[in-house]
Amino acid sequence: MNRPSPSLSLAQLLICGGAIVTLSMGIRHGFGLWLQPITQAQGWTRETFAFAIAIQNLAWGISGVFAGMLADKLGAFRVMVAGAVLYALGLVGMAYAPTPFLFTLSAGVLLGMAQAGTTYAVVYGVIGRNVAADKRSWAMGIAAAAGSFGQFLMVPTEGLLISQLGWQQALVVLGAAAMLIVPLAWGLREPNFGAGQPVRREQTIGEALKEAFKYPSFQLLMAGYFVCGFQVVFIGVHMPSYLRDKGLSPQVASYALALIGLFNVLGTYAAGSLGQRMQKKNILAFIYFARAVVISVFLLAPLSPTSVYIFAATMGVLWLSTVPPTNAALAQIFGIQHMSMLSGFVFLSHQIGSFMGVWLGGFLYDRNGNYDLVWYIAIALGVFAGLVNLPVKEAPIQRARTAPQAA
Repeated sequence: MNRPSPSLSLAQLLICGGAIVTLSMGIRHGFGLWLQPITQAQGWTRETFAFAIAIQNLAWGISGVFAGMLADKLGAFRVMVAGAVLYALGLVGMAYAPTPFLFTLSAGVLLGMAQAGTTYAVVYGVIGRNVAADKRSWAMGIAAAAGSFGQFLMVPTEGLLISQLGWQQALVVLGAAAMLIVPLAWGLREPNFGAGQPVRREQTIGEALKEAFKYPSFQLLMAGYFVCGFQVVFIGVHMPSYLRDKGLSPQVASYALALIGLFNVLGTYAAGSLGQRMQKKNILAFIYFARAVVISVFLLAPLSPTSVYIFAATMGVLWLSTVPPTNAALAQIFGIQHMSMLSGFVFLSHQIGSFMGVWLGGFLYDRNGNYDLVWYIAIALGVFAGLVNLPVKEAPIQRARTAPQAA
């Protein structure tokens, strides 16, 4: 049951899906630029800001499970429209929240739910249902590369908006931009879901979850994705402040984040393409081991704008390149019928790691006055993730044939 029925053209899938991921991921990759303007204007600690972004990642992960279930059952269009509306509301709320609690509610809960409905798990579900297996990993690489291009495009734009309009108005403008997701989502409406009827499946949701969580390779993929979240969100949110603390200008951080996005276009495309020819577990192990090495060299080398840009470019190749092989491995092992949901559960692990990375960054900075310990943890976790991906078994799972039933 892994063969998708042709409904949407490949070009339409990649253009609309890629544009949605570009907007959604591009906006969220720039949130680190608001850490110092908001904390200084509001008189809050870095931990206050970091905690809200940590909640955002956790809300994204938890909501992603349910967004995936709804997208698998009723189609992605409705989920994406709801996500776009929540994105706009969350960004405006982030701009005008007067207290840490309301800031956490908007920047954390609302934006986390918004990202769950407008990013990889939902878009990849559409791709999985409409792209044949021999092109699926490649197509996922294209979508992930779009998210990386969004970082390259949006982060400097966000920095410019902050400098020209101020941090509050910049967030309002981004809220308006997020609503562009609605017409783009129209292009991903799947005819199979047009009547709003659930698709008939071999497994119920409960059976699919029981099968996945009992399967060791699913657990190993989740463990690796936890590390991915820890590393990228810690770096994405805290590196601008880390570089400012070291005496470098804000422009260095903005350019560095943009370089990460630019080079990850290459990394994610390469990872998706290689996933058609190589074992995905080996690609993932290499990425995690390489991250540990790159971070170690960055900390040992003398810090300068040049060293930051070299680190950003190298780390960029590895940044979201875990996404295509991880999701393609899920589709290969379990099939596509519950892909958005299973991808959502694996991504929940990623977001728990994101929560830990961004929150620990603020927590340990406020207590130690530096980020050193968190950098060391990120290195150790990279080695761990490389090791746990090596035993993953990618062969399709063998299950007894049962009569199709509604999920």
